[in-house]
Amino acid sequence: MEVKTIVNAEIELLAAIKNADVLALEKILHDDLLFNLPDGQTITKEFDLDTYRSGKIKIDVLEASDQIINVIDDSAVVGVTILLKGKYDNDPIDGVFRYIRVWKQFDDNLKVIAGSCIQLK
Repeated sequence: MEVKTIVNAEIELLAAIKNADVLALEKILHDDLLFNLPDGQTITKEFDLDTYRSGKIKIDVLEASDQIINVIDDSAVVGVTILLKGKYDNDPIDGVFRYIRVWKQFDDNLKVIAGSCIQLK
């Protein structure tokens, strides 16, 4: 697995998040995904997809910076800072968050299997 492959996968993931592209997210996120939110809640793929399907989340700005990628065999760990603005359940989202995501190669598909996010600002 090459770093460039992960960079491209991250770009595809962020575009799917910004555009609430549920079909793309279904392909990118592993069925057994676990993701920790800044409030400590652990969510699943289905919870995440339902948030997009219901229209609860609306992203206006999503800008990535300070990306670090470590490739380990058939997996990759990504650390990235995200400026995020939008709304969740009509409550404003406006902050800088640090994400860590774990990608794993499955046959021809690269999927996110785990992640976590903390708010920096």
